[in-house]
Amino acid sequence: MQNINNTQFFRVEKAPELEISDVIRIVHQALVEKGYNPVNQIVGYIMSGDPTYITSHNNARSLIMKVERDELVEEVLKEYIRNNGL
Repeated sequence: MQNINNTQFFRVEKAPELEISDVIRIVHQALVEKGYNPVNQIVGYIMSGDPTYITSHNNARSLIMKVERDELVEEVLKEYIRNNGL
């Protein structure tokens, strides 16, 4: 039996956070699976902030809403620069 005078510890393990590139990849794949043009949909979301541009399939909408829109633009631009040797 436990001593009721002692404080018990409760720990919750945080799930590892996804990288922004992972979020973009998952959202892209979910949009493709649902038959949408992923570039058009992601640009629509970034420009408007309206999450309905992103499907809820595979939790894509919830994932993308956890990332600031300017961070999405930054990640895409970094990858473009990296891939084009700029």
